Amino acid sequence: MTRRVALFALLLASAACHRHDESPAPPGAASGASSASAASLSGLPKGPRVYVSNEASGDVTVIDVTSGKAIATLPVGKRPRGIQRSPDGSRVYVALSGAVAAPPGSNAPPAPSDPSAHGIGVIDTTRLAVAARLGVGSDPEQFALSPDGSKIYVSNEDAATASIVDVASGKIEATLKVGEEPEGVATSPDGKWVYVTCEGTGMVEIVDTAKSTVDRELSVGGRPRAAAFLPDSSKAYVTSENGGTVTVVTLPGHGIARVMNVEGRPMGVVIAPDGKTAYVTTGRGGSVLVIDTAKDEVVASIKVGDRPWGIAVSPDGRALYVANGPSDDVSIIDTALRKETSRVKVGSKPWGVVYVP
Repeated sequence: MTRRVALFALLLASAACHRHDESPAPPGAASGASSASAASLSGLPKGPRVYVSNEASGDVTVIDVTSGKAIATLPVGKRPRGIQRSPDGSRVYVALSGAVAAPPGSNAPPAPSDPSAHGIGVIDTTRLAVAARLGVGSDPEQFALSPDGSKIYVSNEDAATASIVDVASGKIEATLKVGEEPEGVATSPDGKWVYVTCEGTGMVEIVDTAKSTVDRELSVGGRPRAAAFLPDSSKAYVTSENGGTVTVVTLPGHGIARVMNVEGRPMGVVIAPDGKTAYVTTGRGGSVLVIDTAKDEVVASIKVGDRPWGIAVSPDGRALYVANGPSDDVSIIDTALRKETSRVKVGSKPWGVVYVP
């Protein structure tokens, strides 16, 4: 073990004493990963960063936006997938799971889970250290924060539930029964609704945040993966992998306005800050689709790496960051040129991406 890694290990051990829960520190962190020690933080770029969750290597890669280079790797725990940030950017949250990954389409009985590994890791973006872990129920996959950052809404994949967690106390306020294999979670910008996509049922469970109850279900097609709202909360876009569709939902009535049949397997989705464009990753399609939200039509396709999934957009809308799972890298896209301009090597099986200004 290098001296740098040893110093970071000590820092992690100290942070573990101040977690919100009393469960053991997240196991399964990748050995030998490079990371920023307290002594070396002063030498790292201070500008905006992109954080990438790497499911297979159990860590998070930190990319400096200005240079387009990876500057740190933070061991976080088992199977990091969904990743988001606090509104002020001081914290990055990453979903961790002790459930064993199964190949797509596998009918084999699931391997035993490690409940002690379930949770949401909390990364202090100033210290580049895991500062806490929140208990959020079984097998968290994706999650979304309330607009003020006070609550986290979590999909518990193996339990077919959604948990509502108070960030300050670290306590689960409610556990809602939803459809089989819940995955994607999105909060409307006005804070009134949370969409939970359920792969096993082809449904979106619509949560009324004022009541903390499931208000209704919406059928959207085979294996829905993710959802995203326009900035004014007037529409939502839901991707369905097996259906090969992007469903456009109008709010506040939650009516289906259009179902777009698209190429590839729609996976992740993000909306440009000005609301004029939606970007959709296509998994095995190897591209990012560009959707004009005024017309609700695909207007371009951008080639990226293998099986793109997680996607993030910069606050100015000029760049996209796309996780390419099998090739262990992140594509950087110039949205004006609608072209991939570079790739950054990250950890093993990158899954989610979040931009921190």
